[in-house]
Amino acid sequence: MVKQLSKTRKIILTIIVGVAGIVFISPLIWMLSTSFKLEVDVFKYPIEWIPKRTNGLENYKDVWFGDSPFYLYYWNSIKVAVITTIISVTVSSLAAYGLSKVKFKAASLIFLVILATYMVPPQANIVPLFLLYRAIGFFDTHLGLILVGSFSALGTFMLRQFFLGIPNDYIDAAKMDGAGHMRIFFSVAVPLVRPAIATYAILRFIWTWNDYMNPFIFLRTDALYTIQLAMEKFATINGQYYALTMAAAVSAILPLLIVFVIGQRQVIDGIAIGGIKG
Repeated sequence: MVKQLSKTRKIILTIIVGVAGIVFISPLIWMLSTSFKLEVDVFKYPIEWIPKRTNGLENYKDVWFGDSPFYLYYWNSIKVAVITTIISVTVSSLAAYGLSKVKFKAASLIFLVILATYMVPPQANIVPLFLLYRAIGFFDTHLGLILVGSFSALGTFMLRQFFLGIPNDYIDAAKMDGAGHMRIFFSVAVPLVRPAIATYAILRFIWTWNDYMNPFIFLRTDALYTIQLAMEKFATINGQYYALTMAAAVSAILPLLIVFVIGQRQVIDGIAIGGIKG
């Protein structure tokens, strides 16, 4: 009787989760479907989830090779997101290792200062950064935009927790073999926390790709726009053409889906490691 109730409960929970999943994913499905429709069929009722009449790839051709240089904005976002991710992961990993495995008196104080910077809202830094960038010539450049996201207190805090989980015996054994901290970092520490680093890299890429506020504040030249600014510009110009707007939106989220699909195993491993340590 107990087993029967347990099976029934599992079936009910599975149905509820399945229905909830369909509800949550339905806007994405509608967006993808609409991107292939003729404009006159966009708001056709009942909704045609699989359009009977399609525009083929014409909507995507208009987006990518029309009046707005979407490919240029795409490249700008890829460049900024990839470089920012590489720098941020490198800096946060080195800082996390130093604060967890290198013994010096000020380690705790420095870590508290780093955490304190995370407590300051990003909006509070906008005006000082704006004035600083104007003064040193980083305003309206990709370099300035990259530097804004390259140093993360959250990344340092997150990775430090994983580096703390590495047994000190491994570090001591490497020191006995004559390895310095840089050799230990790359040969011993990084392989052990690779899922955590990969998880943070994926999150950093997503945050940078989706960032709207910083490009909006620090970029003025159209040719330097990232995909988020380009989407606003495109929606403003083509707001009455929903099929084109949905094609642009699908193009904008495609790299995020690819990155997550490629790195999802590392994310799961990182969560599992964190759960075991917790």
